[in-house]
Amino acid sequence: MRALGAISGTSVDAIDIAVIETDGQASVRPVSGASLPWPETARAAVLAFLADDPSRAGTEPLDALETLVTDAFAGAIAAFMAGRGIAARDIDVIGLHGQTVWHRPAARVTRQLGRGSALARRLGVAVVDGFRLADVVAGGQGAPLAPLYHAARAAPLERPLAVLNLGGVGNVTWLGEAGDILAFDTGPGSALMDDVARARLGLDFDRDGAIAARGTVRTHALAAAMASPYLSKMPPKSLDRNEFHGALEGLEDAAPADAMATLAALTVGTVAAARVHFPALPRRWLVCGGGRRNTWLMAQMRSALGVPVEPVEAVGWDGDLLEAECFAYLAVRSLQGLPLSLPGTTGAPRPMPGGLLHTPG
Repeated sequence: MRALGAISGTSVDAIDIAVIETDGQASVRPVSGASLPWPETARAAVLAFLADDPSRAGTEPLDALETLVTDAFAGAIAAFMAGRGIAARDIDVIGLHGQTVWHRPAARVTRQLGRGSALARRLGVAVVDGFRLADVVAGGQGAPLAPLYHAARAAPLERPLAVLNLGGVGNVTWLGEAGDILAFDTGPGSALMDDVARARLGLDFDRDGAIAARGTVRTHALAAAMASPYLSKMPPKSLDRNEFHGALEGLEDAAPADAMATLAALTVGTVAAARVHFPALPRRWLVCGGGRRNTWLMAQMRSALGVPVEPVEAVGWDGDLLEAECFAYLAVRSLQGLPLSLPGTTGAPRPMPGGLLHTPG
């Protein structure tokens, strides 16, 4: 099948769209993709909502915000298809992840904005959304959902292998030599650093880690954040974007460069701490997501991990589009009734199918 996937990550930096051809199992062929900008009004509204109150229960209605998000995704997908001469009849299914705004699996709550029903009507293509819901309702973490796609793409690579996604939140897929899979969220990715860059410097992010490289790590704030019970908790486990928000409170009096250096050290420290949960140490780390472009952060991880740490482009993958490709892949699996998650990836009680199908009619 030919499937299109669309997602915006926890850093809300772009709407990523990718088209793949796949059987939903071992066969995957990326076709094309792009990262498109958010409409500024919609992006500002999402960021303001995320920054406003991290303690929300996750149950209040969000009709106006969801309409903005749905319109943003519909416009981006339509522009992408038009720009590449792709007609609705050329796509079998769209996998719409949308924009996560809450993730509280302990309370069995997860919320991704973007109405698949409206998208199906507007674009004339079947849409699968709600990828995380069945897993969370069954008692799983609902995240991460990329491991089965990572495993399909990594079939020819040497193992043990770790695939690390450094988006707003960090998550890792560990792939063993016998085909075993373990996955969980490691800790903050780029979200906290981006929050400081926006609030204190008027920047979207710290390009190449240049600001962090000039700073001095606040060791007490770092130690307090690294003492989080989350890090010693056995996987599977997952995080909300704002789970480590308290780390920012310990840096209120720090210079921006020192705050950035401390938060970068937190990202590296939580990734390094994740290794205690692996059955065997990875021989190699492949990194996707925006964090792989932070050259200073990547250098710090190489030093901390002591093995090759490379962008996924080293093996021919596209690190900007991997998650969008993943949700195209999962949409096909959803149509086939195949599992989207496993007990070793989300803690679900059994291999869990999922997703909600919306047809144009």
